[in-house]
Amino acid sequence: MKSCEVNFDGLVGPTHNYGGLSYGNVASQSNSQQSSNPKEAALQGLAKMKALMEMGFVQGVLAPQERPDVAALRNLGFAGTDAQVIEQAAKQAMPLLVASCSASSMWVANAATVSPSADTADGRVHFTAANLNCKYHRSIEHPTTSRVLGAMFADQQHFAHHAALPAVAQFGDEGAANHTRFCCDYGEAGVEFFVFGRSAFDTRYPSPQKYPARQTLEASQAVARLHGLSEDGVVFGQQNPAVIDAGVFHNDVIAVGNGEVLFYHEDAFLDTEQMLAQLQGKLGQLGGNFQSICVPRSQVGVEDAVRSYLFNSQLLTRPDGTMLLIVPEECRNNERVWQYLQGLTASGGLIREVNVFDLKQSMQNGGGPACLRLRVALNETELAAVNPGVIMTPPLYDTLTQWVDKHYRDSLRETDLADPQLLLECRTALDELTQILKLGSVYPFQIN
Repeated sequence: MKSCEVNFDGLVGPTHNYGGLSYGNVASQSNSQQSSNPKEAALQGLAKMKALMEMGFVQGVLAPQERPDVAALRNLGFAGTDAQVIEQAAKQAMPLLVASCSASSMWVANAATVSPSADTADGRVHFTAANLNCKYHRSIEHPTTSRVLGAMFADQQHFAHHAALPAVAQFGDEGAANHTRFCCDYGEAGVEFFVFGRSAFDTRYPSPQKYPARQTLEASQAVARLHGLSEDGVVFGQQNPAVIDAGVFHNDVIAVGNGEVLFYHEDAFLDTEQMLAQLQGKLGQLGGNFQSICVPRSQVGVEDAVRSYLFNSQLLTRPDGTMLLIVPEECRNNERVWQYLQGLTASGGLIREVNVFDLKQSMQNGGGPACLRLRVALNETELAAVNPGVIMTPPLYDTLTQWVDKHYRDSLRETDLADPQLLLECRTALDELTQILKLGSVYPFQIN
């Protein structure tokens, strides 16, 4: 049965703003308080989706969340009408209002961890929503994320959904941003690679000293158990604490994998040789030929990797088996990174082409091409069971661009978040979006 990997990109929400909320994310912090352009951000994301669709890749859409999250503010003691809650938060605790307005759900690589049916004990595709408990503004996402994923992958015969792990530091889970799968074919059993930043209980593993390690070993192990993965099909690797302290807050900022290939920076991991040997051995037992492409620090330093988001790219397999790398414009603007990429494609190796996209609005908030997509490997039967309303087509692209033009603002600053009209604009837009994507009632304002 034919299988494929579908990229479900997060649609940027109407409240996209630069709140500087993500400690450890250099881009997020350095662009704090700048004026954002939600409309441009959404259109840039849609342009990437359209381009991949036109290249022949199956492309999907994942809806944004309702913001500001008035219910979250009520849970923190603000009361009255929705407008009064927003007004009180703006006067008494502006940082909480900014957090409740974050459009960070656009980076759906953090939405969940996904295991395809070829790997799981019950032969279904498994989803575990990420608790994202390291950052308050993201920790409030998973209830809506679960409802949206449930509406997209509703057929229980083919799809299984798990609630987020306990929202405590010991089980910090950041989803697919720290998870990669290697396989010969998307429909065949593969090796799932979980990358963690620290262990909550085992002191043998070192931790970063400056920035928090957001993914724990214990969280990764729990997800593997929930998904029914076999020991032979799993490898756990630790991210280098030094690169976390250099601004590599997720593994997908320093490595990306697809098919049988891992593209990574020399300083990405601890015990790299042992880890690569495990991946090679376990994939080899499945008939695969694991291959790795190491980017040496002498050619691209960690600082350049973080500034350009070289590794926060999409590594895609073309029909002829060669690889295509989707990178942000910042890679072309970095002389050392661009020189490396030119040499990489000229070498005749696995990665033959690099495509550049303008994702400046997302990049300034700390998210590149890989942050914007959740990968789901599906066979033909499973793909047919996906809610068809979320699969990108030329008519859907046209409809969504018109929807963005109709509902999104051209400019948004922190002071604008106190405008109660913004909440009404967001709800109106999302109510229409659920009809476009055929999601049903997934937002709190539609349910309550």
